[in-house]
Amino acid sequence: MAKRRTSAVKSPRSAAGGMAGPTPRGVGDPERTQGLKAPAPQGTHVLVTLRGPGVFVAAAVSKQGGATDLTFVNLDIDGRNVTSLSFAAAANLGLTQHNPYGVALVQSVVKTLTVGFPTPLLYQKSLQLSVKVNEPNVVQIVGNVIHGTC
Repeated sequence: MAKRRTSAVKSPRSAAGGMAGPTPRGVGDPERTQGLKAPAPQGTHVLVTLRGPGVFVAAAVSKQGGATDLTFVNLDIDGRNVTSLSFAAAANLGLTQHNPYGVALVQSVVKTLTVGFPTPLLYQKSLQLSVKVNEPNVVQIVGNVIHGTC
């Protein structure tokens, strides 16, 4: 009689009928850190700086004022640039709705650029959210970062 081959990976069930095994982990100790620059003259402004280790979940930068939208949102993790995109470029590239790239622009009276990826990003040393304002008359910029621990 031939042996029946079975898959090496089985899906064990608990007594309650659910999957047995380790519970999926999420982000521990989640919190929001906010930075504000008002008014926001031309130049670079750091909105949020976090020291690691930690987990980046998402960020949102809202801009009020300015006529050209040539304000860049920069996200740096452990000294590496992850996002550098102007409000104008986000609109021109069609990043105006949820997408797998992780950056979206929401436009109303106040414009908001959001950054968040399907998989949270880990940082060991630092995370920095900043803006580079290349346009006059920006009334204020607010940045929020959602982050936690591993």
